[in-house]
Amino acid sequence: MKLIVGLGNPGKKYDRTKHNMGFMTIDKLMDEYGQSQMKKDFEAEYCKFKVDGETVFLVKPLTFMNESGRAVNFLMGYYQIQPDEMMVIQDDLDMPIGKVRLRTKGSAGGHNGIKSIISAVGTKDFSRIKIGIQHPSKQSVVNWVLTPFSKDEEPVALAGIDQATAMVKDWVNGTSIDQLMNKYN
Repeated sequence: MKLIVGLGNPGKKYDRTKHNMGFMTIDKLMDEYGQSQMKKDFEAEYCKFKVDGETVFLVKPLTFMNESGRAVNFLMGYYQIQPDEMMVIQDDLDMPIGKVRLRTKGSAGGHNGIKSIISAVGTKDFSRIKIGIQHPSKQSVVNWVLTPFSKDEEPVALAGIDQATAMVKDWVNGTSIDQLMNKYN
């Protein structure tokens, strides 16, 4: 199985904000895989489908960022998904806008969604795709992450989403995490 979790905040007012890079990547993956509807259950929106016999889940937790782990833990428990079968897509303040990096484990690095997942799942050993949103120079972090990209920033951010989408599709198609890191990092 492959559990792909995009982090973000639910609701129209958060659409296309920097903190919703994970949700935007899940939306792109939905299009790429021809999926049009998500089910609401386990405090998440998700769809489940097969790719070459492999069950794939695309997930958006509906618990808001700081409680993302609750929804992830429910899904993992119910479907008996192991941490090495999960990939989380998150925004990252410490990287330039649109830069993408794959990590196989590690601390939350100050990201509350990742912190929540680590706490709920009980391990730091799961893969994550980080998409850069850059640290703000003049405004608070909270205001920065909850605003959309500027017209100049948006194409760069969307290119990061495209790269994250390609990484996920390669992983679903059987490319190992080590191979992905060599190809994309």
